Amino acid sequence: MNSNSKFLLTSRNKEIVSHADRRGYLHELQCLNDDESWKLFQKIAFSQAHPTENITDAKMEELGKEMVHQCAGLPLAIIVLGGILATKSSIHEWQIVHKNAKSYLKKGKGAQHIEHVLALSYDNLPPYLRSCFLYLSQFPKDYEIPAERLIQLWIAEGIVSDDENREEVMEDVAEGFLDKLVERCMVQVGERDPTLKVKTCHMHDPMRDLCLSTAKKENFLSIINDSSLSPSNTRAIRRIVVHQHIHVQRIKSSIPLRSILFFWHPFVIESEPDERSWNMFGNFKKLRVLSFEGGAKGYSGVKLSSAIGNLIHLRFLNLGDIAFSCPHIPSSLGNLRCLQTLNLRIYSFLDDGVMNVPNIIWKLEQLRHLYLPDRMTDKTKLKLHTLTNILTLINFNTRNCLVADLSKFTKLRKLGICGPFDFKEELDKNLPIIASDCLRSLSIWNDKGIDPKVLAHLLSSCVNLCELILEVKIEKLPDFHHFSLSIAYVHLIKCKLVEDPMPTLEKLPNLRVLELYENAFIGKEMVCSAPHFPKLKSLTLKCVWDLEKWKVEEGAMPALRHLEIRRCEKLKMLPDGLRCITTLQELKIEYMPKEFKDKMV
Repeated sequence: MNSNSKFLLTSRNKEIVSHADRRGYLHELQCLNDDESWKLFQKIAFSQAHPTENITDAKMEELGKEMVHQCAGLPLAIIVLGGILATKSSIHEWQIVHKNAKSYLKKGKGAQHIEHVLALSYDNLPPYLRSCFLYLSQFPKDYEIPAERLIQLWIAEGIVSDDENREEVMEDVAEGFLDKLVERCMVQVGERDPTLKVKTCHMHDPMRDLCLSTAKKENFLSIINDSSLSPSNTRAIRRIVVHQHIHVQRIKSSIPLRSILFFWHPFVIESEPDERSWNMFGNFKKLRVLSFEGGAKGYSGVKLSSAIGNLIHLRFLNLGDIAFSCPHIPSSLGNLRCLQTLNLRIYSFLDDGVMNVPNIIWKLEQLRHLYLPDRMTDKTKLKLHTLTNILTLINFNTRNCLVADLSKFTKLRKLGICGPFDFKEELDKNLPIIASDCLRSLSIWNDKGIDPKVLAHLLSSCVNLCELILEVKIEKLPDFHHFSLSIAYVHLIKCKLVEDPMPTLEKLPNLRVLELYENAFIGKEMVCSAPHFPKLKSLTLKCVWDLEKWKVEEGAMPALRHLEIRRCEKLKMLPDGLRCITTLQELKIEYMPKEFKDKMV
């Protein structure tokens, strides 16, 4: 380890620091003074919702400073209070919050101020956001919540429902609800996608504590952290969350559950498949959600029982990444006519992980999000033409699915193509492959390669594409005019491009993130010319083994903030043109030869 290395360790426990290094410098954060508190509050409360002139309103400033003072310099309390007031546009509304804040804040001192401000933030939520917020209590501490999954769960539970008077798609409405929680500083953004939509989110510990205590108080859910359930705690419970290993049969079938989320493996690993466990689920006739989240991945020992077909009210079924002892999915799955989300990205310990999916998916006409297994047997031929509501379709391939069905999906937003890629007939007849103007994300991966003409024809159908992921040998990118002008994210891996991809990619006016991984390009020289890549903010070159020379012209990539170079072992030096990029904030160099690093000094 380099002797000049420095570590920054943060903790609320002083003992942790002393155990790590008794010679280390201990810096204790202090509460903010009145001036600092007011500046922080202004950034939150006046960031978007108010025109500039509201900031100078004397009465509003008086109310704001009085409330901020009562936060006792605690940043989280100030931020949450600012989030509440950012949604209020009139003096009258500020007076109401001021009156309520005084009654909340005078109850506590020091750290207790945070609890009372957080309680105020919850009570200030409109009714339609309260259930959305309480739903977050199901996720474990420090869990990075995928926004896409959260939105699907909200809809499946009816927390976000279809409104006949509303033309918006439910997923868009739910996304708006999540944005409102973020604006109120009740939910923290973990990561945003290149179009700036929330990709993952989480909560501060004090906010999660409030969420959890309120959810329990209102009988919103029951979290299992031991080996049994107390009847007194579950009589009125409709949702159960499992954060710890238990045998599924410990969940009492007499409970009229609507939702079960597992964050831990629920099955006992036995020499014989424990089919009784799946039969047990068949007793929960009113179940809407059955999900096996992150902690269940990779476990096996069970057979997917036909009892799953008894759950006729199920709207959300997530079996992602579970390994089953049997390669067959029961045909009873076709009984689940209410399903909106179906995740079958499962595999078998038998037959090299290949799964046999019967031709029953077409019966599930309410499906909005379908994730097929990565590998399906050649016997499988799925008809999907009835899925006219489908928004997400992952692991589509032309061996197991019909190409013609893609033209039925006029609402499709996200498409993942895995395996065989045969669109020859559509290419010969010049027929569009994608009928949806809504497609935003396209991913293609296989190990055999594709004809650039086929890819060009496919891309020409994707007129509003924002995200493109190619993990496939292609050797040459299609011409620029085949690409959507909306593309903001491009990820290339194993493409083995012979020609420099930059002259094509630099013409994408809205490209923000570009990633070249593992032999994406096998040429020796790459050029980023001026004045192109006007909006590119992040560029990653990882394992581009053959790259020797990279030139960046002055004026290229004027908005670049993040640059990462990793394992590009033949690259001799950084381009001189990078010196002209004044926006660069982060340069990450890893696993590069000594000669390369020496030239950086």
